[in-house]
Amino acid sequence: MTKKIDIIVWSKQGCSYCEEVKTYLHAEGIAYKTVDVTHNDAFRDILESKYGVRYVPVIEIGSSENGVYKAVTEIGLEYLKAALADSVPSHI
Repeated sequence: MTKKIDIIVWSKQGCSYCEEVKTYLHAEGIAYKTVDVTHNDAFRDILESKYGVRYVPVIEIGSSENGVYKAVTEIGLEYLKAALADSVPSHI
């Protein structure tokens, strides 16, 4: 049975780091959903409550089936790549 992985990118308009993450995921053929926090401070409140940060990008990797997600809150593709290597079935 293949492990179902969901990826959620919390981002805002005009964020170059956010675009870098989305461009990388798209280039690798990895599907993701986006939560745009641009005009919604309540979304930033959720990030602060869950992970102690109010900035983006935050990338959640996990499963909607069991509701367990790991968050990548560090800026830089190397952190995303390491988290994907631990979480996503071989795709690259």
